[in-house]
Amino acid sequence: MSSWQPSALQQERTAFRRRQARRSTLIAAGSSIVLLVLVAVGIGSTPGWPRVRETFFNVDRAWEALPTVAQGLWLNIRVMLICAVLIVIIGMTLAILRTLRGPIFFPLRVFAAAYTDVFRGLPLLLVIFLLGFGVPALQLRGLPNDAVIWGGAALVLTYSSYVAEVFRAGIESVHPSQRAAARSLGLTYRQTLRFVVLPQAVRRVLPPLLNDFVSLQKDSGLIAVLGVIDAIRAAQLETAIDFNFTPYVVAGLLFVALTIPLTRLTDYVARRQGWYGGGGGPV
Repeated sequence: MSSWQPSALQQERTAFRRRQARRSTLIAAGSSIVLLVLVAVGIGSTPGWPRVRETFFNVDRAWEALPTVAQGLWLNIRVMLICAVLIVIIGMTLAILRTLRGPIFFPLRVFAAAYTDVFRGLPLLLVIFLLGFGVPALQLRGLPNDAVIWGGAALVLTYSSYVAEVFRAGIESVHPSQRAAARSLGLTYRQTLRFVVLPQAVRRVLPPLLNDFVSLQKDSGLIAVLGVIDAIRAAQLETAIDFNFTPYVVAGLLFVALTIPLTRLTDYVARRQGWYGGGGGPV
């Protein structure tokens, strides 16, 4: 028995699509190159470009500052990873508390709602100042004075309120018939939440959840205001040596290199989840 072969019409359609794809790729590449050339020529022809290049894009100064800034970035990565775990746990707990039914759980729902309202309303930088400078100044016995801990606590408190709302939206998006079907099969409320509701909710909110963690990667640099030697603070110290701002550019490039993989992962997951329709997609 011979294997199936597409018809001549189908082969013609496939070839046409391939030609169109190659044509689109060439046009996109050509227009991008032209735009980059125009931008480079336009910026390079300005009178102040030599000064800007020396002050912000000095290659030798960048290589000198790279080890120090990279060491500071490692602190940002550790803070982000630890905070991400705590944020998921606290955010999920708050979301569950807000979705509990029955009058007996009213105080828990009020607490979860008040928590999300307060910390979504407070600027993150203000929370960092209050915890990083205010709590150690109280000199309370048994509490640490490490600025990294309080900076991370501010990130956890603030981002937990955002993640809690993301999880709550996912939980409430699960149709009530799913709960009813689970209970009719003999599952308890806890089993229904664990095995039926939460798996569907997490799957649905994964793209926006990853977007929150992209923001967390960047906002982890705000702990530098507490004097912590992270990537931004290390770049500031390097800049203070000769007032060359290239270390700041190095820190920015490292943050971008750290953020892009998670951003592309978010786009991939969003496409798999059907978040991007036929009208367009991510770049």
